[in-house]
Amino acid sequence: MFNIRKQLSKLYISSVISNLTITGAWLAILASRGFSLVEIGISETIFHITSIIFEIPSGVMADVFGRKKMLIVSNIMLTIATVIMIMSNSFFMVCLSISLNALSYNFSSGTGDALAYDSMKKGRIAGKFEKYESNQLIIYRVFSGISTLCAGFALAIGYRLAYATDLISCAAQFIILSTLTEVNLKETHDNKSTLAKIRECFRESFMFLKDARKAMGFMLCNSFVGAVDILLLFFLQAKLTEKGIPNRWLGPALLFMELGGVAGSKLILKIPKADYKLVFACTTALVLTGIGLEHAESCLIMALGGFIAALGDDALQVRTNAKLQKMFPSEQRATLTSVESLSFSLIMIVLSPLASLFFTYW
Repeated sequence: MFNIRKQLSKLYISSVISNLTITGAWLAILASRGFSLVEIGISETIFHITSIIFEIPSGVMADVFGRKKMLIVSNIMLTIATVIMIMSNSFFMVCLSISLNALSYNFSSGTGDALAYDSMKKGRIAGKFEKYESNQLIIYRVFSGISTLCAGFALAIGYRLAYATDLISCAAQFIILSTLTEVNLKETHDNKSTLAKIRECFRESFMFLKDARKAMGFMLCNSFVGAVDILLLFFLQAKLTEKGIPNRWLGPALLFMELGGVAGSKLILKIPKADYKLVFACTTALVLTGIGLEHAESCLIMALGGFIAALGDDALQVRTNAKLQKMFPSEQRATLTSVESLSFSLIMIVLSPLASLFFTYW
């Protein structure tokens, strides 16, 4: 018998494990290895180019072959990427590892939300998805913050040993994912070939997007705000160090910035009836304020800017994801969620090199 509480608990535990790593401040680790901000920006661009290529195919595979299976594939990709990073002795190997990390992200990004929403729909609690999404973002921010809190420790022990600890997390993650229950709200008993099912999933998803312009608007708004916030937080890892913050305070500063997302995830639940356009305008203003504070001479004010930007980002993301999941058909849920991630990657492709120059020379 299907148990929705156990299903959601496993998804929460999976999120905790995936975000609990001492290599969370990977940009600071690359900087400590001697890579320039421009190289770091290139590696970030490579991540999103890979995502663009494989984002939608990975979502289609999740809808056709099963969300649980693709989450396991994601874990395998992450394990391989970690091993390559441990062995890396050149910028090429670093980029290869980052590409595989992007593949891991592709196979899990839309898949987890799709499995969660359909599980909650089957358990007749789909109306609580916004709270679930809020909890997931809180887990992401808190445990990513704890991970970056270990930034100084990771720098002290060296990147090879730091990434070696991630292999333990990968093994634990594999065990949890293997115990999830696959959920198919619409059972199909036709004799269509796998290729025919993939074509049908592509076609139905395209037809939905063609008619659902409102959904596309939600995706683009959320992706823009999220991209700007992520780039700000990434480059603050390096900029805070340049401003002279001691290594022992880098982790706490990054944790403080992540907690802004926790505040945003909780705050948006307090205003369920707020107009989406107003939410978008307010959250955009918060992220832009964060960018302005990034140019302060004080590390404390810079960290405050990161906190404010994360607050705006997560508030918008919770509201957007809840709205989109209600709109998406179950049979194409992972594919369409991947389209949202694709829009994020496209914006990041444009903004990453510009941000590298912006944060380096201005």
